[in-house]
Amino acid sequence: MEQTPELTKALSELKRLTGLTMQITADTPEETAAALEQIRCLCTAYREKYNKNDFLLSLMKNGIPAYDIYERAGRLHIPVEEKRVIYLLKTKELTDTIIEILRNLFPRRAKTYLVPVSKDILSILHPVRSASSEDEIRKTAHIIVDTLNTEALAHVQIAYSGVIENLAELPGAFRESTLALKVGELFYSEQTVFPYNELGIGRLIYQLPVSLCESFLSEIFGEEVPDGFDEETTLAVNRFLQNNLNIAETARQLHMHRNTLIYRLEQIQKRTGLDLRCFEDAMTFKIATMVMNYLHSERKS
Repeated sequence: MEQTPELTKALSELKRLTGLTMQITADTPEETAAALEQIRCLCTAYREKYNKNDFLLSLMKNGIPAYDIYERAGRLHIPVEEKRVIYLLKTKELTDTIIEILRNLFPRRAKTYLVPVSKDILSILHPVRSASSEDEIRKTAHIIVDTLNTEALAHVQIAYSGVIENLAELPGAFRESTLALKVGELFYSEQTVFPYNELGIGRLIYQLPVSLCESFLSEIFGEEVPDGFDEETTLAVNRFLQNNLNIAETARQLHMHRNTLIYRLEQIQKRTGLDLRCFEDAMTFKIATMVMNYLHSERKS
C-alpha cells in the first residue's frame, strides 16, 4: 500500500528532528493510521526531551492542556511555580548576533528562556524577584533595548506583560504582551518600550469595530476624510501636542521659526476645520489621527 501524504510528511518531520530515516510498510488504512500516530508520538517525545522552546511556545499559544503542564515541565526541568514576566521583542530580523547578545545578558543560571516566535519576534521569559517593582521590570526592558542598539546596532521595540505566578498563566501573559506590542507599534511608534498597562486610549481604539471608526471620522471630517498628513506636518503636530500646545517651545525644539509652525497649524485648520491651538480641537485631532492609523493598519492586514 502506498504511503499517504500525511505519513510522508510525518516521516520527513521525524528525519528533520532526529536524523532518522524510516521505511514504513502498511497493508491496510488502519495500519497506516497506527504508524502515523507512533511517528507523531516519537516527534513529540523528541521535542519535549531536547527542545524547551517548543514546549514554551506551544504553551504561550495555548496549545497545551492545563493538566499536561506540570508533567511536561517537570520532564524538561522547568520550574512551574515561579514569578515571571514575558518581554516580547520585535526587530527587523532576529539574527544570531542578537540571540548571542541576549544570552550573554541573561546567562543560563538566571533561568531566562529565549523563545523565537517568528522571524522578527522573540519572547523573553524572565524570572523576577517577589519584591520586584514595576520600575525594575521597566528598567530591564530599557536595558534590553539599549544593549541591542549599542552592541548589535539593531532597532528594537519591546512590550511586556504583568507578573505571572506560574506557567499556567503564560498564555494570558503572552496575549497581554502581544496586544501591547501591536498597540504600541501602531499608536506610539516613537517609543521603544510598551508596558501592558500603559496603552492608554490606543487599547480602546484598537478594539473598536471598523464601522464605528469610519463613522467617527465622517462625523469629524465630513465626506472627505483625509488619508493622512506628510511626515513633517505629523512630526510638528505631535511635538506641539507633547508640549501642551506651546508654540514657542515646539518651534525651538524643531529648530523652526514660530511663524512657520503657525502656518502649518493654519493649513491643518483649512483642511480639517480643527484649530489645534484650542485644547478640544487638539484632542479631537489626536484621537482622529490614531483612528486613521488603526484603519490603515486594518486595511493592510
